[in-house]
Amino acid sequence: MTHTVEFLRRLYPGDEPDRAAWAVRIDGTDLRALVAEATRAGWSHEWDTSEEPPDGREEREERLMSQHAPLVMEDDAHARRHFLGDPDPERREPETGAMALLGCICGTDECWPMMATVTVTASTVTWSGFHQPYRPEWGILALGPYAFPRTAYEQALADPLRLPGRGFLSVSDHYGFDDCGSPGYGSEDANAEVTAADDEGSGETP
Repeated sequence: MTHTVEFLRRLYPGDEPDRAAWAVRIDGTDLRALVAEATRAGWSHEWDTSEEPPDGREEREERLMSQHAPLVMEDDAHARRHFLGDPDPERREPETGAMALLGCICGTDECWPMMATVTVTASTVTWSGFHQPYRPEWGILALGPYAFPRTAYEQALADPLRLPGRGFLSVSDHYGFDDCGSPGYGSEDANAEVTAADDEGSGETP
């Protein structure tokens, strides 16, 4: 079974003109929402035995939805290299070859990444083996594998949805630097923010 992928790009705040956050939708759903559901059981077990669990269902949902942020790329060429399986060394696991597809809300990807194996062939690009390296007890998550036709994948990567303005593309709309290592500081559904941004239109000044 093949899937569809969509990349969303928004320029990052700051003085670097081409630096941007790159979000991903698979079959129309934000990857962060898919990861939230896949990690729900693992987090629930931790929270049920924690001395300081989230305060109620709403806070649990917020933490699930905001545990990751899209990756930040220096420019479009950097993004293409990464998503075609050639990441920077700090975004790859040397032992497994898996690479980050999402980063941490603190802005340091390796603090709390979502890792997966990206396999590129002449006809397909496949994402599989999703896992959280800081929770080995969770094992391989019930997420994917996702096989994308390579031609469509490269087209989506070359022509991302360019969101207006400069921003973080974070579920919580900030990177919570003081919260590094502690997932769950946000307040919006992952799809809701991107959908709202879509409604604003697109252009070369995203």
